[in-house]
Amino acid sequence: MDSTCCYTLITGICIFAGMNYKLNLLHLIIFVILVSEFSFGQYASPPGFPGTTAISKDSSVFYGWATGCTVTRGFVNIADTNFVYNNSNRTSYGNVYMATGLPDGLVLSLGDGGIATLTFDTVISDHQGWDFAVFENSFSDGFLELAYVEVSSDGLNFVRFPSVSLTQAQQQVGTFDTIDTSSINNLAGKFRLYFGTPFDLAELKDSLRVNIHHVTHIRIIDVVGCIQNEYARFDSQNHKINDPWPTPFDTGGFDLDGIGLVHNAPSAVDDNLHRPEVYIIPNPCTAKAGFFAGSSTPVHYRITSQTGTLLLQSAFTVSTSVDISSLPAGIYFVTFTSPGSSYPLTKKLLKY
Repeated sequence: MDSTCCYTLITGICIFAGMNYKLNLLHLIIFVILVSEFSFGQYASPPGFPGTTAISKDSSVFYGWATGCTVTRGFVNIADTNFVYNNSNRTSYGNVYMATGLPDGLVLSLGDGGIATLTFDTVISDHQGWDFAVFENSFSDGFLELAYVEVSSDGLNFVRFPSVSLTQAQQQVGTFDTIDTSSINNLAGKFRLYFGTPFDLAELKDSLRVNIHHVTHIRIIDVVGCIQNEYARFDSQNHKINDPWPTPFDTGGFDLDGIGLVHNAPSAVDDNLHRPEVYIIPNPCTAKAGFFAGSSTPVHYRITSQTGTLLLQSAFTVSTSVDISSLPAGIYFVTFTSPGSSYPLTKKLLKY
C-alpha cells in the first residue's frame, strides 16, 4: 500500500474512532480490514471501467499478429501427474495455429506450467506506449487464468516482464472462482475474451539480455496458480500467484487466443463496444441451463463444442431454460447476439 493509502487509512481510523470512544477493538479491526481491502486493487480495471488498459481485438492500433507458434504442454493437474483427461495427463485442446492470427475464441490450452513461444513476420521494437497485447479467452471479468510473459531477441535468451499479483495466498482460488483484475499487473490473462492485456517493452530497457528494439520471440508461460509450496509460482515481488486451480480438463491452464502487435497505442484503449448482457445460471449444470438477459431485447444464442461445431441454437427474450441433457459432459461455448449489439458475447458453459 502506498503512502497516500496509508495516510487515508490512518485518518479514517482516527475519525471513525473519534465518532464514538466506546467502540470496541473488534469494530476497529473490521474497519481496518475493510479500508485495506478497498485500497488493495491498484492496477488497471476490467474492460468498460474507468482506468482500464484493455485493448479490443478489433482496435485499429493492431498492425500485426503472431504467425508462428511452438508449444510444450503442461500437466492437466501438476499435483497428480497420473491424472488423465481425454487419454492424456497433459492438456490437449487446440493446436498451435489457434494461437496465431486474430483472436477468435479458438485457443491453445497450455495446462499447468505449459509454455508457448510465438514468432512474427516482423521484428518488434519499443515505441511510445504499448508494444503488444496478449489475448486469453476468459468468459468473465473475474475468472482469470494467468501467465508470465517473456521476450527474446534471439529465441534463446528470454527476459520476463516484472509481474505483480496481490491476490491473497492464504486460501486456494477454486476451479471456477474469481479474482480481482485490479490486483494483477503484467500477467497475461488479466482481461476477458477478445480484450488483450498490453505490455510495454520500455519496462525492460535496463536488461542486458534483450534488445527492446529488436524483439523476435514472445513466450507465454502458465503460472499454474496453485498455492501449495511445492507447486507455487511467484511474481516479481515474491508473492505467490493464486488463480483458479485445479483445472483438470483438456482445456486447463492458460488458453492462448493470440498476440497482437500495437502501433502507438494510447495509454488506455477500450473501444466502446456494445454487447448483450446475459447470465448463465446454474453454471456448471447437468440437464438444463438457464439464460437470463439483462434487458427485454431479443437475444439469439449458439452453443458450440470446443472444436466449433454448432450443437444448439435459438432465441429468447428475458430468460429461457435450455435442455442440454443430450450433450456429453464437458466444456461448451455459448455465443449471444442481439439487435443493436456490435459484437457477440461468448461464455463458457460446463456440463457435468
